Amino acid sequence: MDIMSILPDVLLVALALVMLGLGLELTLRDFARVTQHKGAVILALVLQVILLPIACLLIVYGFALPAAFAVGMMILAASPGGVTANLFSHLYGGKVAMNISLTAINTVLAIVTLPLISNIAIAIFAPEGSDGAVVPLQFGKVAQVVAVVLVPVSIGMVTRRFAPALATRAQKPFKVFSALVLAGFALIAIVSERQALADSFATLGPAVIVFNLVSLLAGYHISRMRGLDEGSARAISFEIGIHNSTLALYIALSVLGNFQIALPAALYSVSMYVTAVLFGLWLTRKDKAQ
Repeated sequence: MDIMSILPDVLLVALALVMLGLGLELTLRDFARVTQHKGAVILALVLQVILLPIACLLIVYGFALPAAFAVGMMILAASPGGVTANLFSHLYGGKVAMNISLTAINTVLAIVTLPLISNIAIAIFAPEGSDGAVVPLQFGKVAQVVAVVLVPVSIGMVTRRFAPALATRAQKPFKVFSALVLAGFALIAIVSERQALADSFATLGPAVIVFNLVSLLAGYHISRMRGLDEGSARAISFEIGIHNSTLALYIALSVLGNFQIALPAALYSVSMYVTAVLFGLWLTRKDKAQ
């Protein structure tokens, strides 16, 4: 059996399990906690939903990316933060409780914003009737995205509520599974389109790295400029700087069925670890200098 023919179905199941793992770490208190930090939460959402797509659009035009790569970049920009953002925030002095709350809100919000931004990007860069056209996300596909995000997260939260011991034991295995899924599908996407990637790496690689750095730095510096404390600024920075590239890969591979659209997320899933560590080391050096 050709693995490429069953890959979309495998990714669908894998992402549902990843989102279930995320739900195991969430409670209703994580949503309620936003009322304690309204200003920080509103700022983070504005950065995620408005600033990052605009910044990504400018980067796409600046690097003159081909249509498929441009759509892939915009889908990546619209993807919310994930468990990895929480991990980096913990390692480098961010308020992890805020990260968890922001991840919860962003994940629910992405049910609306991700399909919307994806369709806008397709309409701009790859409309039907043009070379490299991409079929927009229709209602059925949007419902599929909602199901694969909201249903598993809800199941995880219910498990956390009524079987907390089981949820606690399952969190670590699900985190390991999430990391393996991310690495595995990134590798598959890169290998599948290795020739296209090799031909376009000089343009796509820098664009992905610049987007990642802009996301991290904007989250931190704008938060500090708005008067937020260091821990909150770091939490917001990692939340909007480390995207759920597994979800972006799912949209590209399972929903749109386009491997070239998946390449920005595949590259990002590797490069984000390097840029996030370098950013974290800069924060650590900044602490020591004070």
